Amino acid sequence: MANLPAQLLDVLRCPVTGSKLVQEDSVLRSTAPGPDGGTLTYGLDEGIPVLLPAELLDGAAATR
Repeated sequence: MANLPAQLLDVLRCPVTGSKLVQEDSVLRSTAPGPDGGTLTYGLDEGIPVLLPAELLDGAAATR
């Protein structure tokens, strides 16, 4: 998986915490802890950041 451009990472923010996101392999991680105290992760779908919580992604997949 290719890295996202630095300009894109500069503007992306975690939708829950508002913190910057950093890319680690094929996921984006928040730089601030979420409500449960851990970092939040978001996937990349063909290089496109998917900034939805896992519970919403599960529901979206079920409707396809």
